[in-house]
Amino acid sequence: MENQEYKNKIDDLISEIKKVITGQDELVRDLLITLFCRWHILIEWVPWLAKTLTISTLSKSLDLDFSRVQFTPDLLPSDLIWARVYTPETKEFYIKTWPIVSNFVLADEINRAPSKVQSALLEAMAERQVTIADKTIKLQDPFIVLATQNPIEQDWTYSLPEAQLDRFLFKTIVSYPNEKEEIEIMKNNNLNNDAIQVKKILWKKDIIKIQELIKETYVDENIYEYIKDIVFYTRDLTNEVWKYLFYWASPRASISLLHSAKAQAFLSARDFVIPEDIKAVAKQVLRHRIILNYEAIAENIQVDDLIDTILKRVKVK
Repeated sequence: MENQEYKNKIDDLISEIKKVITGQDELVRDLLITLFCRWHILIEWVPWLAKTLTISTLSKSLDLDFSRVQFTPDLLPSDLIWARVYTPETKEFYIKTWPIVSNFVLADEINRAPSKVQSALLEAMAERQVTIADKTIKLQDPFIVLATQNPIEQDWTYSLPEAQLDRFLFKTIVSYPNEKEEIEIMKNNNLNNDAIQVKKILWKKDIIKIQELIKETYVDENIYEYIKDIVFYTRDLTNEVWKYLFYWASPRASISLLHSAKAQAFLSARDFVIPEDIKAVAKQVLRHRIILNYEAIAENIQVDDLIDTILKRVKVK
């Protein structure tokens, strides 16, 4: 009954987001899974597809602090985390914390900043803390980095380090709207999104409770085996997928599949995981963790195609 009560609240939350956002159902689902799993999400595709608007709208419907950082080539780590600020009146320096000290941190166009700025996020993402001079500050719970990036083929972008990629639970690809959604967007274009009142639906205590309920979701031994087989298929030197991979799925991929499948089961109003939950999140979990080699690029092999092959070959025992 408790699961259903919170599921109803989540449905109300999605309805609030739909006041502003047309379509993007998968993105909204992925944002919620990331939130409930206490991880981070990387969102990719071209500008103008409401990635940032969806995130900011979600933050308004939650009792969470929200901050936004626009990543640019001249951004410095001190712009993101902290800086020593001089006070003329007292002739002293004091430490000023920046946007990283928040619940929701939107790293907009993260791959437009060089690696020294991206690496400044690593400690916060991995350990939920930041080191400022000789002090360590624990970040608020929940703490989530929601990063957007443009396709790497665009000018003035930088590749994210593999170590940082692995700290994102999901990599979600935002697609263009379909024909029906395109018409609805045009009809709603005259609306002022700032004038639309988005109610707060979930509070911090609700989010923490949902996170606890998801942890208790039942996972059968066969599901553990299924996740293990999917991950190990990327490391098998004898199959057709391995020859296209430069990096294979890490143990964090197994953990991510497990956690996100539990959240997917919760969103489906179930207290147990089924194989379809794994399949529903497999691409988001794996597409940034299995890195293609030059042979795959030369043959125009897409990472999602390889994941489809893995899911087709691996069976539940």
